[in-house]
Amino acid sequence: MADTVVDRFLRYVVIDTQSDAASSAQPSTEKQKNLGRLLVQELLDIGLSDAHLDEHGYVYATIPSNTDKPVPVICFCSHMDTAPDFTGTNVKPQIVREYAGGDIRLSGDTEQVIRVSEHTALKDQIGSDIITTDGTTLLGADDKAGLAEIMTAAQFLVDNPDIRHGTIKILFTPDEEIGRGVDKVDLAKLGAEFGYTMDGATAGHIEDETFSADGVEITIQGVAMHPGFAKDKMENAIKAAGAIIDRLPRDAAPETTDGRQGFLHPTGVTGSMEKAVLSLIIRDFDDAGLEQKEALLEEIVRNVMEAYPGSSYRFEVKQQYRNMKAVLKNHPEVADNAVEAIRRAGLTPVRGSIRGGTDGSRLSFMGLPCPNIFAGGHAFHSPLEWVSRQDMEKAVQTIVELAKVWEERA
Repeated sequence: MADTVVDRFLRYVVIDTQSDAASSAQPSTEKQKNLGRLLVQELLDIGLSDAHLDEHGYVYATIPSNTDKPVPVICFCSHMDTAPDFTGTNVKPQIVREYAGGDIRLSGDTEQVIRVSEHTALKDQIGSDIITTDGTTLLGADDKAGLAEIMTAAQFLVDNPDIRHGTIKILFTPDEEIGRGVDKVDLAKLGAEFGYTMDGATAGHIEDETFSADGVEITIQGVAMHPGFAKDKMENAIKAAGAIIDRLPRDAAPETTDGRQGFLHPTGVTGSMEKAVLSLIIRDFDDAGLEQKEALLEEIVRNVMEAYPGSSYRFEVKQQYRNMKAVLKNHPEVADNAVEAIRRAGLTPVRGSIRGGTDGSRLSFMGLPCPNIFAGGHAFHSPLEWVSRQDMEKAVQTIVELAKVWEERA
C-alpha cells in the first residue's frame, strides 16, 4: 500500500462520497461508508487496533500515548463527504508537476480554466505539484486532503515511536457539507479533551473563529384560482416569493461582502401558485448581527405580503452553528499550540476567521474546543478546485509537530 500523502489523496478522491441534504438518513448517502470502510482498513493496517466504522458512518481510531506524562487527549478530525454543489462522480485527478506559473486549462472541459488572476494563491506555488480535476467534477480536496494528511501523520507517528506524544484520537465524519457532520458523533466514546479539524485552505492558516449561522424557511400560502376567473381573486405564491427575493439587500449578499461582513443568501425556492417555499441562510460573526438580519428579512416578508391580503406565510428560523470563538477564547492553549506547530513546520502562522463553518464549530459548543487548521485546498465546491502536494506535506508535518508540542507543554 502506497502511503505518501498524495498517494492516499488520489485513492480517496476517486470514491464518490457526496452527501445529500434531501435525504433523512444518517449518513445521508450510503456511499460515504465505502470510503469509511477503506479508511478503517488502512488504520488497522497501520496498527490502530480499535479503528472502526459505526452504523452512522463515523470512523473512530486511537493512537496510544507513548509518554509517561499526563498529556491532554487531542483529536484530529476531517469529513469524508464532498459537497452536493457540483458532481463528485467519476473524479479524474490530474497532476501539474513543477508548476511553472500561468493559467491552468483543464483537459476534460477546456472551458474550465484556473486563472491566476482569480486564484492568486497560485502565485505562491511556483515549482509545486498542483493536483486538479479534468474540469468535469469537483476534486474533493474539501476534505479528502484532510483525511490524507491525518492518515499519513498517523502512520508517521506509529512508525517513529521516538516521537513522544499523548493519546491521539482520530475522527472522520459524514455529512459535514450539509450541516449534519456531528449529529450522531459519540463524544464519550471519542474521549478527547481538545480537537482540530483539518479542513482549512491556505498553508499556514489556523482559524479559531467562524460565522454564526441560521437557516430560514419562509412558507407562503397563496390563493389558487383558475386563471380565466382570477381577476381580483388569485394571489400567486410564486410571485410573492419572487418579490421577497427582489427586495433582499444587494449589499448584504455573499457576492458583495467579505472580511467580517455577514449576509442573507437565498439557497432555494420551490412552489406553485398555491404554495411556495423560500429557503435562505443567514451569516454573521455575532448573534446580534444574525438577529438584525433576520428581523430585516421578516420585515421584508411582512411588507411584501401586505399586497397579498388573502395569503399567509410562516417564517421559521433554525439555528445551524455558532461562532467557535466564544468557546475557544476560554482555551487559548489550543490555538497557541497549533500556531507553534505551524511555525515548527517552517510556515508563517496566520490566525484568521472562516467565512463559513466546520464540524469544529459545533464540536466546540458540544464540549470539544476545536479550531480549524489548513489542509491546503482551494476553490472548494467547484470544478476549479486544486491543492498542492507541498502544502499537504506541510499539513502532515504540522500534525506531527502539534502532537509533540502538546507532549512537551504538558
